[in-house]
Amino acid sequence: MDLTVIAYVIYLVVSIALTVWVARTLSHNGRVFLADVLRGNEQLADAVNHLLVVGFYLVNLGFVALFLTDSGDVDDARGIFEALSIKLGVVLLVLGAMHLGNVYVLNKIRRRGMMEREQQPPVSPQGWIPPTVGA
Repeated sequence: MDLTVIAYVIYLVVSIALTVWVARTLSHNGRVFLADVLRGNEQLADAVNHLLVVGFYLVNLGFVALFLTDSGDVDDARGIFEALSIKLGVVLLVLGAMHLGNVYVLNKIRRRGMMEREQQPPVSPQGWIPPTVGA
């Protein structure tokens, strides 16, 4: 069997496993954060969480598939490790960037929601008092 094919198989198995692990971790731990962002609406938090996971899979697995090709042949075991280290390193950086992007956007939404809640008075206005003259 060609060493390049072995490198491709190892790359695909490890990349897909990493993508699935990161997506499950983010989905499980991000649900609480989403519920807070969406003001306790659990059903909406679950729906948004599922959509984010699907998008995460599509983008990352698409990137893994596009990054599969290699310009050179792998001639020995050292070449396998060199090719895998570059490819998996880039995949990990993309996974991390996607995670940070999601957290940044959700934090912006959360902050906006917190600002809206703080602007509402704790007690509804009960009447209007005209300003006094000379005050």
